[in-house]
Amino acid sequence: MNWVTRIKSGAWGLFAWLSFGLSVLFSLLVVLIVPSSDRRQKLVTWAAKMVFVLPRVDVQVRGMDNLPIDNCIVVANHASYLDGPLLKGYLPWRFNFVIKGEMRNFAPAHFLLRRSGSKFVERTDIKGSTRDARHIVKAALDGESLGFFPEGTFREEPGVSRFRPGAFVAAIKGDMPVVPISIGGSRDMLPARRFLPRYGPLTIDILPAIAPGDPGFETSRGLAETARQRILAVLGEPDLLDNEDESTAPG
Repeated sequence: MNWVTRIKSGAWGLFAWLSFGLSVLFSLLVVLIVPSSDRRQKLVTWAAKMVFVLPRVDVQVRGMDNLPIDNCIVVANHASYLDGPLLKGYLPWRFNFVIKGEMRNFAPAHFLLRRSGSKFVERTDIKGSTRDARHIVKAALDGESLGFFPEGTFREEPGVSRFRPGAFVAAIKGDMPVVPISIGGSRDMLPARRFLPRYGPLTIDILPAIAPGDPGFETSRGLAETARQRILAVLGEPDLLDNEDESTAPG
């Protein structure tokens, strides 16, 4: 990459961060002054979409017709910090996303996310995790549409790792369909431990719903693996559980 290309790439990355900052400021104003929960969520969804519209990121959304009209749970692979804003901006505003509990430690982010409908789940403290799981199940029983990144975190290495059971327990208890979503391109645009994003296309593939009564819906483990395999079939990245199996196989 020559110096002109480097300068252009860096300038685009800085503008992308500026777009994100403007979106956050707008969203903070919204959650501070707008009393209606539905209106707050609609405006924050619009602001999240602007994170990608302003720097002219090519975002392709396929399979929107696969989203049920009624409430459901969506689960997606996780590859970058971009994934949350991306789905918030391009899915219907009714989806509330479940976020790691560590975000409670950052007061402005916690306030913004909570007031825009996000839920939190503690990952390290057992008591807190149990409490949060009950709240998420209650939200599902109340008919909220929820979004999860069931891997829990992301890494630089391409691939999809094990899915945690929370999303699928909530789906079974709430008798709600699960919609797998494959996100492509976000790891290339903003991988772990990189500050400036790189320009590139992003894809959101919304796959057919796994409905209550479908094979694999009886247990959270079976449902999680069914959703994971459907995402892997579209994503074109390796199954990281294969590496785990190889590492634990007898020599």
